[in-house]
Amino acid sequence: MNNPFENALSQLARAQKVQAFPEQFLKQLSVPMREVRISIPVVMDDGRLEVYEGYRVQFNNARGPYKGGIRYHQNADIHEVKALAFWMALKCAVVNIPMGGGKGGITVDPKKLSKTELEKISRGWVRGMADVLGPKKDVPAPDVNTTPEIMGWMVDEFAKISGDTTRATFTGKPIELGGSEGRGAATGLGGYYVFETLREFYSVPNGATVVIQGFGNVGGHAGEIFSKNGYKVIATSDSKGGIVKEDGIDIGALEAWKKEHGTLSGFPGSRDISNEALLELLCDVLIPAALENQITAENADRVQAKFILELANGPITPEADEILFAKHIPVVPDILANAGGVTVSTFEWQQNLSSEHWSEEDVNTKLKNILMRESRVVHEKAVSLKTDLRRSAFIVAMERIASAMGYTL
Repeated sequence: MNNPFENALSQLARAQKVQAFPEQFLKQLSVPMREVRISIPVVMDDGRLEVYEGYRVQFNNARGPYKGGIRYHQNADIHEVKALAFWMALKCAVVNIPMGGGKGGITVDPKKLSKTELEKISRGWVRGMADVLGPKKDVPAPDVNTTPEIMGWMVDEFAKISGDTTRATFTGKPIELGGSEGRGAATGLGGYYVFETLREFYSVPNGATVVIQGFGNVGGHAGEIFSKNGYKVIATSDSKGGIVKEDGIDIGALEAWKKEHGTLSGFPGSRDISNEALLELLCDVLIPAALENQITAENADRVQAKFILELANGPITPEADEILFAKHIPVVPDILANAGGVTVSTFEWQQNLSSEHWSEEDVNTKLKNILMRESRVVHEKAVSLKTDLRRSAFIVAMERIASAMGYTL
């Protein structure tokens, strides 16, 4: 299994080959400013005590408070969280929002917890991390397997400990607790705005066929948005497997099917497909929206998509990047493609600090303007340096972080 943090540093090295940066800056950018590991004791419903491990990696705050989600997953570990925190620092810089990069997690399978146990573990994470959190220090958000409800518990716990009443320390909250309009769909919608800006440069046709790996919050919203705008989603999947329907999937009907049956399999008119085979389907646009390390040196040569939009974090390994670049398959990198979520999270933080509440229309207009503008900046950099979009996005982000850290380039 690829170490995600080693992948992140390989991506940094790839960018450095295209444009040189000061050695001292690269050394600082390769190491997180702080790593926090805590134990979270939880009395389970049956009375026994379990102790879980929690993490927070604060990577870089040169451009603003640390910002990044908290994931609950049985495979979460410090290497993964460190990589995600690194990518968050770059992501905030590439879309030019006033945030740094952080990430958190708990090694746990939340599907095995009752709601009471889930609340206990969430509040326990806040108690263990309270000293390093705050609206001007570190602002967490939801990530894999964490929800607005969990953010609500965390806000409440942090207020008890700190007395903070702004509610700006956590984003992705329910609307009634200070959440932002438009946050749920922001990552998928942001990805669509980035795609629409860049597709004209790569001749992606109207009505293009789309394959989405991942039918969770991000992939599901992306499917709805692409379908609504005239694109044909022909395949999608969740952790159990996927389906293909060449004449197009009705996303709303599929969501209802999954809710009723607990699976995508058996959806009328479709055939089943594995997650691995799904990545190799012939299509115009492939959207990895699940977990990291999905396209690797082993399968990259079999990818038949004409254009890839990374809505997951780190779905393509550095070795696979080289293969796809040689095949002339444009890859819109995660740090740009999925930055809609953190952008609207930053809007939520700004609304909380100024006691405002913006309409969904205002939020989406601001989101569209930022992502379209910065997508053009990344594309222009790629053209001028004759490189791929990942390296150009890294370079744009690194230039901004270096400048904030006082380096002269």
